[in-house]
Amino acid sequence: MVSDTHMPHTDGTVTITVNGEHKRVAAGLSLADLASQLGLVPEKVAVERNLEVVPRSTLAQVQVEDGDEIEIVHFVGGGDHAVAVDDDSWEVAGRRFRSRLIVGTGKYKDFAQNAAAVEAAGAEIVTVAVRRVNVSDRNAPMLTDYIDPKKITYLPNTAGCFTAEDAIRTLRLAREAGGWELVKLEVLGEARTLYPDMVETLRATEILAKEGFKPMVYCVDDPIAAKRLEDVGAVAIMPLGAPIGSGLGIQNKVTIRLIVEGAKVPVLVDAGVGTASEAAVAMELGCDGVLMNTAIAEAKDPVLMARAMRAGVEAGRMAYRAGRMGMRRYADPSSPLAGLI
Repeated sequence: MVSDTHMPHTDGTVTITVNGEHKRVAAGLSLADLASQLGLVPEKVAVERNLEVVPRSTLAQVQVEDGDEIEIVHFVGGGDHAVAVDDDSWEVAGRRFRSRLIVGTGKYKDFAQNAAAVEAAGAEIVTVAVRRVNVSDRNAPMLTDYIDPKKITYLPNTAGCFTAEDAIRTLRLAREAGGWELVKLEVLGEARTLYPDMVETLRATEILAKEGFKPMVYCVDDPIAAKRLEDVGAVAIMPLGAPIGSGLGIQNKVTIRLIVEGAKVPVLVDAGVGTASEAAVAMELGCDGVLMNTAIAEAKDPVLMARAMRAGVEAGRMAYRAGRMGMRRYADPSSPLAGLI
């Protein structure tokens, strides 16, 4: 039974910290249920709740409460500690990736520069627009000649679509062309701001999910809209940090953080990042990754910027996992002041 001092949220969930990461889970879960949801076998783990070890025999009886800080550990094979500790991959729609930086394939000088930037970024996923074949020149170079879809995951997107019908039609063609089901959906509201039309986006997400697609969805930085997208079948939530191509950085850290805390699917900042420090901010907020195009493609040295973005994403992720110090309104000396001469 949940205590009076730790009541669940109005949506029937509670916010907890598991191994340093904030999560929102259904109220009433037992610790054994939580372990199972994380893909763990309750009989093979040890659990600490609020600095107290919970006997394994009681994991099914002890319920998770709002504000709980939980540590879950298990044994790993000896002699391979570095690999186990550094295994910080992420998963979307059953696919696992190590790189948390997704790179776009537009605005580059040519395909060769694009490929070099993807390699420098260490990206494992690239977004690709679905466009008509150039029937007048069958020998024109193609992206697949430079970025091998057998080595890099192609994520077809609906860039430039302003209605749910256009986006759905585009992705149906993409699936027919390459068998893609993991896709990126964006339905824009207008050409001036390139803000998503959330009514059309929600409609398209629901239809695509019912047709077997696994849509990663570009959306406004609104936790309510994000939750609705998840409810209708989005496999990842991709809120904008700032308008597409603006390079303004993350404008509302509060709502991005709320989306991260409320989501049960990966959250990736999509659009608005301009430099490496802004990519780090996205990761420090707990996002699973960052998608960018213009910030790399329009840099004076795109390949060098790709390396910088990779470092920024990795640094931000490490800082998030490490857990930053608390903020104070007063000084706290590193060295004691007592005993000064």
